[in-house]
Amino acid sequence: MTLQQLKYAVAVADCGSITEAAKSLFIAQPSLSAAVKELEEETGTTIFLRNSRGVLITPEGAEFLSYARQVVQQAALIEDKYIVRSAAKQRFCVSTQHYSFTSSAFVELVRAQGGESYEFILREGKTYDTIMDVRHLRSEMGVIYMNNFNEAVIGKLLRESNLTFAELFSARPHIFIGRSNPLAGRERVTLEDLESLPCLTYEQGDQNAFYFSEEILSTLNHEKSIKVTDKGTIIDLMVGTDGYTISSGICPSYLRGDEIISIPLDVDEVIRIGVITHKNYRPTVLGQMYLDILHRVVGSMQEGKDEYKNENANADSFFD
Repeated sequence: MTLQQLKYAVAVADCGSITEAAKSLFIAQPSLSAAVKELEEETGTTIFLRNSRGVLITPEGAEFLSYARQVVQQAALIEDKYIVRSAAKQRFCVSTQHYSFTSSAFVELVRAQGGESYEFILREGKTYDTIMDVRHLRSEMGVIYMNNFNEAVIGKLLRESNLTFAELFSARPHIFIGRSNPLAGRERVTLEDLESLPCLTYEQGDQNAFYFSEEILSTLNHEKSIKVTDKGTIIDLMVGTDGYTISSGICPSYLRGDEIISIPLDVDEVIRIGVITHKNYRPTVLGQMYLDILHRVVGSMQEGKDEYKNENANADSFFD
């Protein structure tokens, strides 16, 4: 087993196909395919299953690649420091649905570990893309939600992708609205209260099935509907219109502030937000740090909701 073989295997996992990996590595596809096959035979591990669409990482392959990726990254750090004589570059990538707490944790990670040279990636996007990023190891982990409605479909896709879901926290649904919204003074709201207001949701592209929606109750019809692709726009729409979006109610104070508020939605639903990783996943040092920060950020935001609730007598049911 050589370092070059490990680099090849990681490249195939990153690209999702041997053809694309060969292009990125500037080598012939047959040479890359033979090198990966030789590595599999030497280790007695089937790392990839080949098909017409590319490669699928096996459960044992995911475990192998988690070790291989750490070896490759450590070798790059040594090369940077002692051969290239440059600052060691830190690398980490996470994919997520549009949650403020994931980006808050990401900011903390960059502040703590950025150093002089780094490449950190936060992919905030569609549900299906988040799952595929983790499936093909383009990201070390992902953050999505599940509930009673979508868990059969999402759970099946995760199993087929050899991924696991570890719950981060669960919450009752809330709506996010601007302070000028006509519902701003309510202790709770019902679906009937929302009927005349614009519903703000994240567009899911080609995978626009109800099960991949980032908001619960996706099958409901809305007289007014606005779909966006980024978090900044949806926040602007909450502030500038009477629009609302449905989420967990967990948001950092700098977003809640004076402009955005959260109100419990009176429905019998529970949102379970969790981290998806490959089976047999072994976190890198930065991956473990991000998980630790993520748990702490979520915990502090939940405490912040409790403090907000105690300061406002008319919001005694702010967080259920």
